[in-house]
Amino acid sequence: MSIKPLVILPDPLLRQVSKPVESFDVDLRKFSADMLDTMYDAPGIGLAAIQVGTPIQMLVIDLAKEDEPKAPQVYINPQVLWSSDERNIYEEGCLSIPDYYAEVERPKQVRVSYFDIEGKPQEVEADGLLATCLQHEIDHLNGILFIDYISRLKREMVVKKFKKLAKDRPTSRLAV
Repeated sequence: MSIKPLVILPDPLLRQVSKPVESFDVDLRKFSADMLDTMYDAPGIGLAAIQVGTPIQMLVIDLAKEDEPKAPQVYINPQVLWSSDERNIYEEGCLSIPDYYAEVERPKQVRVSYFDIEGKPQEVEADGLLATCLQHEIDHLNGILFIDYISRLKREMVVKKFKKLAKDRPTSRLAV
């Protein structure tokens, strides 16, 4: 498989709403493997397709610790069906906003419907880190970033910093 280049803030693609996946074919399976390779290489625990320049509703997650066997999960066209009133706070980061972390408050539990890589409908009830990771990645599919949950002042500082960094960084991503 291959490692894809990551889309980095302030790229406007990160604000694009992703389209539903309609075809569950060999190309989608190959792309999911590429996404997992990219996520492991980064390294990260979650990655949305939009973060590698493909605006489709697909994300991958693996919450296995370093000393555990890999446990890749692929979620296609995921939708949050329910979220708890009880909240959790996690320090979140993002492969598209490298080396920046902030505490984000989200629902502690969620129920998510999705399709697996074979196109079979699935549902998962998640809490803790999995719930947070699913919400973070599903947000990506809707053009929302974790920095949207922090204060406006902090968000503006982060965006300004990444705009400055982007001026010094050559662009290698092709327009989609």
